[in-house]
Amino acid sequence: MKVAISIMTGVLALGMLFGCSEPLTTREKGAGVGTVVGSGLGAAIGSVSGYAGTGALVGAGLGLGIGALVGDHYQEIEQKRNNLDQQFKQCERELQRLCAELEEIKKEMEERE
Repeated sequence: MKVAISIMTGVLALGMLFGCSEPLTTREKGAGVGTVVGSGLGAAIGSVSGYAGTGALVGAGLGLGIGALVGDHYQEIEQKRNNLDQQFKQCERELQRLCAELEEIKKEMEERE
């Protein structure tokens, strides 16, 4: 029974990993890592009392939830960073435009003198 549950957990984890046609989001990566780590820790803790399979299932469920929450938080941070990078690039372009405009004004002023 324990071996069957371990095999099912492994197959499920591999299916989650390779079943996605698009790149995984940070939330999905966190959920996957949490599931694997949680099932391992749950199995280790559960084996002390003789319930390694149950421990693995409970640990996988908790790991999935916690991993998804942590991954979601990191994904939000990445999105904010990307937005700030875009704003920075936009400000940089505006600054270059203003510098070019200032140079044109300087040339006009020199020509008038």
